[in-house]
Amino acid sequence: MGVNPLWIVAGIILLGIVVAAISWKPMGRRLRRRHAEQAVRTFRLQREMLEAKFFTMASSLGKPRGLRWLDCQWLDQVTFARDRQTGLITAFVGVNLRFEAIEGGDMEDVAAVGTVREACALFHYQRTNWSTGGRALFNLDPQMAINRFQDQYEPLTVG
Repeated sequence: MGVNPLWIVAGIILLGIVVAAISWKPMGRRLRRRHAEQAVRTFRLQREMLEAKFFTMASSLGKPRGLRWLDCQWLDQVTFARDRQTGLITAFVGVNLRFEAIEGGDMEDVAAVGTVREACALFHYQRTNWSTGGRALFNLDPQMAINRFQDQYEPLTVG
């Protein structure tokens, strides 16, 4: 009496499921690491273009209210992090910003308007593209920003 071929097929399928289950986490980690490495490489290649896009976007938002963006000095400091819920990779880039008051606005007589402001520019990596909404986190450097939002972001270590 031979073994029923359905039992052999069922055994092979079960074995495949067990192997997939065992290797699922390591494969997922490996894919996430490759995705992160690609994101960092792409950011470095596109950084100059992204900086220009950030300045254009940020200066058109009207924030801070009553101020016009004059200059954005880009610092070398860049820290990458992953959103804990969505997996979205974000680059936090250190910047020094200068503004001037808009004529006739609320900030026109404020002496501190000309003070250089430390900030952190944000960029997001979706699928295979970096983009920015022109968002800046004022009074934070990249590491401080990740620490402040540690519930949302986990630091990305790319070797």
